[in-house]
Amino acid sequence: MAFEKNELNAGAEDMPKPVGQQLGYEKDSKERLPWEHYMELYRNTDPLEIAGRLGIPFDPEKRCFTLTFLGTVYEISHPDFQVVHHADDMGFYPLEEMIYAKILTIRYLLEGARSFGSGKFKTYREMPWGEVYLRQFDGRCIKRLAFSYGNRLHDFTAIMEHIHALPVKHGDVAFQVEIFPGYQVQMILWEGDDEFPPSSQILFSDNFPVSFQAEDMAVMGDVIIGSLKSFAKVI
Repeated sequence: MAFEKNELNAGAEDMPKPVGQQLGYEKDSKERLPWEHYMELYRNTDPLEIAGRLGIPFDPEKRCFTLTFLGTVYEISHPDFQVVHHADDMGFYPLEEMIYAKILTIRYLLEGARSFGSGKFKTYREMPWGEVYLRQFDGRCIKRLAFSYGNRLHDFTAIMEHIHALPVKHGDVAFQVEIFPGYQVQMILWEGDDEFPPSSQILFSDNFPVSFQAEDMAVMGDVIIGSLKSFAKVI
């Protein structure tokens, strides 16, 4: 039986969109593993196993984890991964707004482990498989940080103070943030001048390989730097 094009499309606008499209990418997304795949794994996990492995609270009545991400405390439901922040003064909540923050977090819940660094920090290049994604990390994170804030150290400092980052003694200005409990990231800037352009560096606490792969850490840098612009709007 033949149908007109309009008949075939009738009611299509009323059909619910796939989760991937709702979150901002299509079926042919080139993400290493699509959101739907992670959600399927997440739905079939034992939340008590996750809580024990990561050392985070799980409320069996509310069916949710309590997890701190970039300085804000969130409740994350299981098995549907709905995210709600606890009230604070941040004004922007990347885990509610950014798909890459969600992907990073669901991967941490699925594969991460509770861990604390020795106090030493490493460059991306020094991490396992860091060389594989070094060019992408340099473009997406190192150069982006330098370009965005290398000549705006005052703005960078104001943002980092707003999110309660810890100042550290590196470069012209540097701060340390905790992305997940026990996992620290240091962001360092050198201001540009007439002779040299601004530059930057991002260091990771040495326990990152326990829970994250090189690609995760590139996404992490992207999420942090992307969040800074939004935090700046609410200062």
